[in-house]
Amino acid sequence: MVLLTTAHKGSQDVMPMSWHTMMDFEPPLLGCVVSENNFSFIALKATRQCAINIPTFELAMQVVGCGNTTGQRVDKFAAFGLTSLPAEQVAAPIIEECYANLECRVVDTRLTNRYNFFVLEVVKAWIDPACPQPRTLHHRGNGVFMLAGETITLPSLKK
Repeated sequence: MVLLTTAHKGSQDVMPMSWHTMMDFEPPLLGCVVSENNFSFIALKATRQCAINIPTFELAMQVVGCGNTTGQRVDKFAAFGLTSLPAEQVAAPIIEECYANLECRVVDTRLTNRYNFFVLEVVKAWIDPACPQPRTLHHRGNGVFMLAGETITLPSLKK
């Protein structure tokens, strides 16, 4: 589970997002689905910029709260005690309380009209070094989440 942040026409929004995937490493590309019914869809389509913010379990209630409200009527940053910080390379804010933040630009919209699917390039990444083993949230549907568990290291020829 991640929090997608956008900024457009003087307002910022936060939206929990479950449907995202890594697509490539060089350049780093992510794919994500944002429903056209979400307030964030309009901003993402118009500005072609966003941030992907990765919360830990400590933010679980804020994540759920953001998902149960609309940015058209609620300032989610204020309502859920999230701190909006300026990003370095995009207009969308990053969330201070999140373990990691990825500043992104939309690089491909060919599947947006049909599937609401955006391809994002990560242009800047942030991580909180004070959180060496984050317990991240993973949405399983219908309000059910699991937490990241034990970390294991397996042999790899990749660096």
